[in-house]
Amino acid sequence: MTLRLYDSAARELRDFSPLRAGEASVYLCGATVQGVPHIGHIRSGIAFDLLRRWLSHSGLDVRFVRNVTDIDDKILTKAADAGRPWWEWAATHEREFSAAYDALGVLPPSAEPRATGFITQMVTYIERLMERGHAYAADGNVYFDVRSLPDYGALSGHRLDDVHQGESVGTGKRDDRDFTLWKAAKPGEPSWPTPWGDGRPGWHLECSAMATSLLGAEFDIHCGGMDLIFPHHENEIAQSHGAGDGFAQYWLHNGWVTMGGEKMSKSLGNVVSIPAMLQRVRPVELRYYLGSAHYRSMLEYSDGALTEAAAGYRRIESFVHRVAERFGEVEIGTVPDGFAAALDDDLGVPAALAELHTAVRQGNSAAESGSVHEALAAASSVRAMTAILGVDPLDPRWAGAGDDAQAMSALDVLIRAELDRRATARAEKDYATADAVRDRLAAAGVEVTDTPDGPRWELKGHE
Repeated sequence: MTLRLYDSAARELRDFSPLRAGEASVYLCGATVQGVPHIGHIRSGIAFDLLRRWLSHSGLDVRFVRNVTDIDDKILTKAADAGRPWWEWAATHEREFSAAYDALGVLPPSAEPRATGFITQMVTYIERLMERGHAYAADGNVYFDVRSLPDYGALSGHRLDDVHQGESVGTGKRDDRDFTLWKAAKPGEPSWPTPWGDGRPGWHLECSAMATSLLGAEFDIHCGGMDLIFPHHENEIAQSHGAGDGFAQYWLHNGWVTMGGEKMSKSLGNVVSIPAMLQRVRPVELRYYLGSAHYRSMLEYSDGALTEAAAGYRRIESFVHRVAERFGEVEIGTVPDGFAAALDDDLGVPAALAELHTAVRQGNSAAESGSVHEALAAASSVRAMTAILGVDPLDPRWAGAGDDAQAMSALDVLIRAELDRRATARAEKDYATADAVRDRLAAAGVEVTDTPDGPRWELKGHE
């Protein structure tokens, strides 16, 4: 079966045919390093790590680029509010994102360019756009003229009359719908010299310059969250096509992680950080959970769903370990046809997981009946499938974490019992008892935060 992917630009499933035989080139919009990563950020990394693994399994040499946006309005604002240099703020949170990706087994990219490292290429890109009549300078700013490109809005479906860029406005725009390529320098902000004056790049320009510099004027797949379709990806297309580049041949977008039906974001105050989550479940269990839904679907977060997913993974893990202990070495086997067909159908993880759990059940039955060959074959198949999903129980990176996870799980049970006691006391207006529970937890180094979804706890000293 041929791999078929849902192309957001075509709004349909398309057979994947790489531009160059035997190769696949992929660009993923990575982190804007403004704060601590939460599970909504990392879901994108895990979703497209699966794409990368499946392309590689299919025999393709994959060039995978994931950028870092290290200069941005939000970074500058947050760093200033904290009284820290913007570059130190960005570097600190870039390391936290890298640590989160690594903890969850996301393969390192072939290249991880920072926006600030591609200023020269961005200036060249602007010059190309100006030469072709798609950009203009005004008061040290440079803007893209959206009316100059007939197909502007094709990716998002936005009509030009309805476009609102949602960006901080400089001076000299000919049309409010035009977007910023280069921002004139402001006092106290970082800046770089250009033919139009000192300043810094616009967000959209950064990705067009980095993607084409590293993958070429045309490449296979551009990935990112669905919230980036407009304006970011729409404007990337406009810049790139305006400069004469073919740019991405396929556009893939992952769904959000939601809480209470709302997109997880810092502004909503419903963020679950990676460091906090890894106090409650092992990294491999969190990866399994975040990768368990189809990449284009919304993933509604709840404590119950996370607990259920972790238990589901432990059943897989237990089976593989049991077979290895009873019957000997379990090698990675071949991927079953049903699993392959599921992933070839737009990375259909739910159907692939059904194949995986069927193999586990059959393998357990074989092990119980003493059918050594069948049990080993099932375990080898399970290893092959979980390796593609990035959660192979016998992968050395996941070894040795079980004891810590069991301790944290036991601690979670005890703390939640205390929190239930506190909730009952509050409901009965017994505030003295409720406060005593909280004080006792605080004395033990447990910090409790009340949220719309109930109380959450974390050990002090962890984010």
